[in-house]
Amino acid sequence: MSLETYAPFLYNYWPQIAALALIYTTALYFMKLKNPENKKVQNIKQAPIASQGKKKYVSPDQQAEINEDEIVDDGSSLFTSALPDDLAHVPLTTYKQYSEKEMIERSAQFYDDMNNRRTLRYYSSKPVPKEVIENIVRTGATAPSGAHTEPWTFVVVSDADLKQSVRTIIEDEEEINYTKRMGNQWTTDLSPLKTDWVKEYLTTAPYLILVFKQAYGFNADGTKKNHYYNEISVAISTGILLAAIQKAGLVTLTSTPLNCGPALRTLLGRPTNEKLMILLPVGYPAENALVPDLKRKPLEEVSVWL
Repeated sequence: MSLETYAPFLYNYWPQIAALALIYTTALYFMKLKNPENKKVQNIKQAPIASQGKKKYVSPDQQAEINEDEIVDDGSSLFTSALPDDLAHVPLTTYKQYSEKEMIERSAQFYDDMNNRRTLRYYSSKPVPKEVIENIVRTGATAPSGAHTEPWTFVVVSDADLKQSVRTIIEDEEEINYTKRMGNQWTTDLSPLKTDWVKEYLTTAPYLILVFKQAYGFNADGTKKNHYYNEISVAISTGILLAAIQKAGLVTLTSTPLNCGPALRTLLGRPTNEKLMILLPVGYPAENALVPDLKRKPLEEVSVWL
């Protein structure tokens, strides 16, 4: 059977069909030459497929945090600069230079003071002068901050009933954390420290200092101001606060009440632009208080000198 009989259309018009096919193929070739990025775009689109086996690391505390204390911006006002454009710059008059001998002695003494700092869970109810706590908070507030926005609020609690309310909120939530949210690995890691959801120090210690970060602030005219690096700034402030507590001859515990932030913020009447970062019970150690026999890493393990 001939092509003329079997496919008369192809037999009669094959020159035109061949020409169209050649034109189409040539057009595709030149389009690829004109758009060399096509291959790159395809590779970019395919990249996520190659990395699907990789997972972002999320720490156990992040996984267990379900009651995230969300920061809300209601959009009610504009953000403006936190500092005046004509801010004055003045000579540095507070700096004092020491001899090399004095520098070595002072730095070594400060290291000894800080190296003696221990996290404590057992407190005396012995009163602490309020002025001491005021000075400690003032010291924490000397920390540097992004654009000098000072994005911290220190809520100091000494009222017995309020401390009991704080304890109730934390213990109720911590029991769920320990039994359901934290998982076997985390609770196993904490077991040698002999810690659980019972927090007696929250009512025994004469003071609780709750440190809130301010995601954004307000100027005197009611406009909002950005708080740059607010979390890092508050972390630095807390470090200075810990040093001040140790220098004053008191003890503390760095407590991060998991999933308690929203309830504590409400209890303490803090606004929605604030989030609880850390809670510090402050006071004297209880008589015969025990601490874990922990060792700190030596200098060569925590530093790199280039």
